[in-house]
Amino acid sequence: MEQRGGALLRGGTGSSRATFLELFFDLAFVFALTRVSVRFIEEIEHGLTVMGFLEALILFLVLWHVWTLITWVTSRYEPDALTIQFVVVGTMFGTLVMAVTLPRAFEERALPFVVAYLVAVIGRPLLIAFVLGRHPRRTVPWRLTAWAVVGGVLWLAGALGPDELRFGMWALAITVDMAGYLLGWPVPGLGRAPVSAWRIAGEHMAERYQQMFLIALGETILVIGISYSGEGFGLLAAAAFTVSVFTTALLWRIYFYRAGHLLVEALRMAPSPGRLGVSTSTTHLVMVLGVLLTGVGYELVIVKPFDRVEPAWLFFIVGGPALFLLGRTRFEYEIFARVSRRRLLMMLALIASAPLLLLGTPMLALSVVAGGLTVVAVVDGLLSRHQPMEPSASPLGRVELRRGDFPT
Repeated sequence: MEQRGGALLRGGTGSSRATFLELFFDLAFVFALTRVSVRFIEEIEHGLTVMGFLEALILFLVLWHVWTLITWVTSRYEPDALTIQFVVVGTMFGTLVMAVTLPRAFEERALPFVVAYLVAVIGRPLLIAFVLGRHPRRTVPWRLTAWAVVGGVLWLAGALGPDELRFGMWALAITVDMAGYLLGWPVPGLGRAPVSAWRIAGEHMAERYQQMFLIALGETILVIGISYSGEGFGLLAAAAFTVSVFTTALLWRIYFYRAGHLLVEALRMAPSPGRLGVSTSTTHLVMVLGVLLTGVGYELVIVKPFDRVEPAWLFFIVGGPALFLLGRTRFEYEIFARVSRRRLLMMLALIASAPLLLLGTPMLALSVVAGGLTVVAVVDGLLSRHQPMEPSASPLGRVELRRGDFPT
């Protein structure tokens, strides 16, 4: 039984590249992210409130948590193993159910949304723990299961209880789930299993984060195409369509400039890729959320390019790219141990321009954003001209285990 469980773990001879199974799994997330955008748009149409925004944010965090856990599973366990393939495909099905119910998850579809989520986060570690048998690492999925059950009580209480308590219960539940991930799912008597100490395939992890960022960009392309081919189609929206596509290309260029290209090398060469993986996971969450909000802004601009801009719209048109730049600044530090001043200054400049942009149109606001991102991309290009690619100098390559932690 222990030998069978050991075969489930990634070995040193297999490929560390992302598999077609994982790319197949990602297709569900393209659709899921579009449903989050739909939720944001519906909130805007009904008058965006802080509560409405936070509800949509919780739904995004749930999807991110599911994707992150699967990514760590396929980096730690053998993707070609039948058990892991079953886990991935089963989670994909659960993700599709969550995506279908997501736009009304805080209303009448709360229960199916929660059930699909809990089956994914509880069933996955239970199955892995069973297959690991008596293997020493079997305690790790049992820890995950224990925390998922605790969070599950809160998720079900929110789904089955009064509507007015749902937000509070679910906010607490996602906090528990993500805290477990960050703390290493500590269980009394068993210590922790911090993902920062997991023995993972660093190159595989890097590719998965890069692919998730591309998924987010792909979602914006879908938003642009659907918005322009629908009600927004016409000569007035053509400029907004063009600037939106150009802005997406700039986001791609700024992400992959140097640091994006070196993520694979940084994780592959790190003595403890788990610690760097945990940090870049949070960073990519910020960047992907920024891209997602930017995509919502595209729809607003394409449908109503020359209307008077609403204050809430700027949170997406300007705030999305600003949030991306914030994440990209942190990403620069993770790879090169330095702060990118031009990205930080441009983020602050975009935020500072918001009061003035209230006097203009959505098209003007998006044009200012595109201009700012162009400056960053052009300066990047000028500074790197005829310069060799510098090596990664990540400050996050070491990990220290506390007493009682399980070296995984």
